[in-house]
Amino acid sequence: MPPQGGGRTRRDLFYGAGAIAVGTACGQRRVKAAGPAPPQIGILLATTFTTGTLRARLDGARACGLSCVQMSMACANLPEMPDRIPAQLPETIRREASARGIAIASVTGTFNMTHPDAEYRRTGLRRLRALAEACPQMGTSKIHVCTGTRDPNSMWRYHPDNSLPESWRDMVACMRAATDIARQANVILAFEPEMSNVVDSARKARRLLDEIGSPHLKVTMDPANLFHTGELPRMREILDEAFGLVGKDIVLCHAKDLDRDGEAGHKPAGQGVLDYDRYLGLLRKFGFEGPLLLHGLSVEQVPGCMAFLRAKLRSAFPPGE
Repeated sequence: MPPQGGGRTRRDLFYGAGAIAVGTACGQRRVKAAGPAPPQIGILLATTFTTGTLRARLDGARACGLSCVQMSMACANLPEMPDRIPAQLPETIRREASARGIAIASVTGTFNMTHPDAEYRRTGLRRLRALAEACPQMGTSKIHVCTGTRDPNSMWRYHPDNSLPESWRDMVACMRAATDIARQANVILAFEPEMSNVVDSARKARRLLDEIGSPHLKVTMDPANLFHTGELPRMREILDEAFGLVGKDIVLCHAKDLDRDGEAGHKPAGQGVLDYDRYLGLLRKFGFEGPLLLHGLSVEQVPGCMAFLRAKLRSAFPPGE
């Protein structure tokens, strides 16, 4: 918890020093040591710390010992994708996070890029531009996005028209425009292969990366979202294939779990059947240097999930190797 009164504690000194170091650890290039450093553990701030002010939510993340967060404008009492962002807000977010030794690893920028209404997609692109232009002041260069679905009411709900050529065409056109916005703002978009979306597999993720062909488009990996009905028995094969296809393009990773295939995973990390030894071993193999972001859990579940991840990371990234 934050210290009481005006005195400085050893923990304050730790977090003050960490404010600079953690920015390097959460997604920026590091000097190579004897072996690859393990990913820093962070969290999607808005989905776990669901109430309170920006400061209160960041205090909660600090109290849990988290090194970095994926920020959402909802944490500052704005819509997740606002039409405009107050001029002073990005620097405020950066300052408040840094004061707590927390890096802004990424920011949430999801909207439905396959929505059947073209005007909806244009609105999403306009809002994405506002977010992208605010990223440098927030101290981040990565925006998490999704490819969306033909469902008009939820970008996370499967629709049978997702597989139609017109759906792919509209999504690619929107993603191309979004990637150009990212280029102009000098940021990176990271989309997630997710089974309810148009890009529902690593193979389609590879296809999209190749069609767009931009260094400003990369991947968020959440393996709990990769398994279609009947595929869980082939978990290792599917994980290996996914990293073989997009491993070098992964810049953000999620840490949650699943207990069944055929839908996106909804369990906290370590409380399902995901092979974390394989997952983290593949992150090491492919030289992943970004954050590992907890997702899909309550505040009360954070300590247990962090303990689980730390133990798994010690095994996958042994010191001195």
